Amino acid sequence: MKNKLIKVARETNLYLKDYIIKQKKSNLIGPIKYGLFSGGKKIRSKILVDIGKIFKVNYKTLIKIGAAIECVHAYSLIHDDLPCMDNDVLRRGKPCTHIKYGESTAVLAGNSLLTMAFEILTGKNLKVSEKIKIELIKNLSECTGHTGVAGGQYLDLYYEKKKVSVKKVVDMQIKKTGKLFSFCCMAPLVIKNKDTNVINFFNKIGSDIGLLFQITDDLIDFKGNTNYVGKRTKKDKKRGKATIVDLLGYKKTIKYCDKLKFNLFKKLNKYGSRSKDIQETVEYISTRNK
Repeated sequence: MKNKLIKVARETNLYLKDYIIKQKKSNLIGPIKYGLFSGGKKIRSKILVDIGKIFKVNYKTLIKIGAAIECVHAYSLIHDDLPCMDNDVLRRGKPCTHIKYGESTAVLAGNSLLTMAFEILTGKNLKVSEKIKIELIKNLSECTGHTGVAGGQYLDLYYEKKKVSVKKVVDMQIKKTGKLFSFCCMAPLVIKNKDTNVINFFNKIGSDIGLLFQITDDLIDFKGNTNYVGKRTKKDKKRGKATIVDLLGYKKTIKYCDKLKFNLFKKLNKYGSRSKDIQETVEYISTRNK
């Protein structure tokens, strides 16, 4: 599993580095690269490749779309760390972008990464039809805007120090984290012109994987060590974050994750051995830093 993850991460990074080299130079290139190549595992790109493998989508096409996804993800992390958001100082064991370059530069680097994602999807290097490009852009826009990542981040901040139901927390976490995973699971189906029912099925798969990822992240924050994890831990409780761990407790949250994972495997089993890679990735997500 780790070798496959490393391969996808390496090839996604190589594509992004080559893409950035060919861009016109600007003073934002440094902070853009700092936020983008900070050592992340590129799990979202791996999921995209895993689902693409089920439907025999061209690997190089998936790497290019994965590069766009990683730009969006890097943008969201840069903004998430800002003083006006979660006010973090460490990300993957290094100073956050706003700590190294300043707050205004971090905002602009994040904005640039978001727009770069759409540059990649509209570029000539992505060998799919214009119709498919438009559909991919529409889906990614919905997953990152006020109905997705941005809307989820708003709720995450709004719910601080408030009594919130499990249902509302799940909805918030699906928007904040799950929607980008949903795009990863839907994109290969869009490329293959699959019908709406199949796309919706994988949309839900992605939401559930993203939810599992976020709850595992919350469990790591609850019990993890800052030096090992590479970012501040135990900050959710200090800020009064609305999390499943806070509502259910540690042990019940573990059970919640196990049930979520079981249901994911049950759904994916219908694709037989073709779903082996995605199931391995789901297992990896659920056992991170444990």
